[in-house]
Amino acid sequence: MALMLDTLELDDQFEWIDEFAWDAVEQGQERTLTGALVVQEGLKLYGRPITLAANGGVWTPLSVVRQLEALRDQRGLVMPLTLPGGATHSVIFNRASGQALEAKPIERLVEPGPDDPYEITLRLITVAPPAP
Repeated sequence: MALMLDTLELDDQFEWIDEFAWDAVEQGQERTLTGALVVQEGLKLYGRPITLAANGGVWTPLSVVRQLEALRDQRGLVMPLTLPGGATHSVIFNRASGQALEAKPIERLVEPGPDDPYEITLRLITVAPPAP
């Protein structure tokens, strides 16, 4: 199964590099005046980062990079993300954790063509699905 972001099909060999850096439970701790510890925990519903990075030899043509740029430059765009295993998420670009889209050419050219390869990293974050 392919990796899909919105309507773009990407290589299924992208690595979700921060998949296990997420804890679904948020915890707050506070001391009372008597010294007792008060612990509150709640379940996070959204906000999980999904950073997809090129995994050795995964190259994306410039034409697709340009399409990703167009998606990135749309404010508030909620997109479906389907991972190769079939899991789906509603995501937006994560602009708070660095560049939302990084693209580095494999070979530096003055005027690259649409098929010239790039190594990319996508920073996304889960959000509530859009209302129907």
